Amino acid sequence: MMELKEIEDLIKAISKFPGLGPKSAKRIILKLINNKDEIMKPTINALVNVFKNISRCNYCGTLKSSKDDCNGCTNCENLKKKYSKICVVENIADQWNIENTNIFNGYFHILGGTISGSVGKSQKLLIDSLVERVKKQNIEEVIVATSATVEGQTTAYYIEETLKNSNVKISKLAQGLPVGGEIEALDDGTLFSAFKNRTQF
Repeated sequence: MMELKEIEDLIKAISKFPGLGPKSAKRIILKLINNKDEIMKPTINALVNVFKNISRCNYCGTLKSSKDDCNGCTNCENLKKKYSKICVVENIADQWNIENTNIFNGYFHILGGTISGSVGKSQKLLIDSLVERVKKQNIEEVIVATSATVEGQTTAYYIEETLKNSNVKISKLAQGLPVGGEIEALDDGTLFSAFKNRTQF
């Protein structure tokens, strides 16, 4: 293969995506190059739009558009529906996986990682804003949906300790969750069962 710096740089960039290595990256790049108008141009435009307009809400952690109200987002301040539950997850992939099951109707709170898994960054996890949301939005139940890993469970117990003096029910997903299992990797049936059979702390 000819060594073209632009191609090499693109291979390195695409190889960083989950589940993709250099071989897959080369196939994707060839597809893009061979379909500049049909695939490459729309992809570039979509990426630019996401780069410019999409960010994480620093209050609830979910993705928001720059078109949303600067004081909140459609997840934290849903004006059409008022929910009484918040589901706490580690990352946005977990939120999407749970949303796909349609088992949960309520707000999401995305921590942005775990306590042990974010060495030196535990202060950046959105736990203080979770406490604030529980008080401000009259939340009746907080469902802690962290992964069944050591880090996930450590984070879950920290949240439970932080909220134990507030007048709110705190529950966690049922232990049908496989030990070491990550929320984003679970199938709909397992998630449905874990939500349905959730237990109180």
